[in-house]
Amino acid sequence: METAEIIVDARGLACPHPVLAARARLRSLAPGERIVLLATDPLASVDVRAFCLRAGHGFVEEQRCGDHLRFTLERGG
Repeated sequence: METAEIIVDARGLACPHPVLAARARLRSLAPGERIVLLATDPLASVDVRAFCLRAGHGFVEEQRCGDHLRFTLERGG
């Protein structure tokens, strides 16, 4: 059985707020669980990658979806 996506909608927020929203949600998950972060700030592309690297979370993918970016992140151990 597949679980529903956990969406963190940070569209319209300027950095660092998308990263802060992702961090808060990831903290509540078990290692290996994933979230989808939506953001419109173009700097999120750099900031989210750097956050994952520093915090030990997995950066799974980034997609452009119309007017926003869609990141898939995995909670690290």
